[in-house]
Amino acid sequence: MIKYLIHHGNSAALVFDKPIMQLLNIDMKTPLEIATDGKSLIISPVKDAAREKKFRAAMAELHAKHGKTLAKLAK
Repeated sequence: MIKYLIHHGNSAALVFDKPIMQLLNIDMKTPLEIATDGKSLIISPVKDAAREKKFRAAMAELHAKHGKTLAKLAK
């Protein structure tokens, strides 16, 4: 997909199409982190610390209950 910047006052803006926003599960209130590697822009949703903690706890519980079985299946 090729996008162009648009004028927004004295700045430039990049408009995200709704399907892209839905795919990334973001909306107008989602904080976004903008980084660069010197050649490209990298735009990603800011990770919610509480959500990350909840996810890690769920993964630990899953591993405790089914870790051995999953390891056998991986072989």
